[in-house]
Amino acid sequence: MLRTETMQISVIYAIAGKQPWISLDVEEGCVLEDAVEQSGLLAKYPEIDLNRMRVGIFGKLAKPDSELKDGDRVEIYRPITRSLDDDDDDDDD
Repeated sequence: MLRTETMQISVIYAIAGKQPWISLDVEEGCVLEDAVEQSGLLAKYPEIDLNRMRVGIFGKLAKPDSELKDGDRVEIYRPITRSLDDDDDDDDD
């Protein structure tokens, strides 16, 4: 019987007010997108869209097909929004 090697990684979703952090064991050769799916975060947070949201590994942008290494932390970044003041222009007055 072939034994598949596993590695431990974590997946975190950076949302306002909380950062769900999931630790899981995945098979060697697992890519970032598969780890996000296995984490269960896509079911819990349906707004996650890996086709339009940025993702990374330890603070460095990565592609969904990036292969993971043991101990990696996958990060799903929420879009950055900017609030304008009441007059809706870019100046500070």
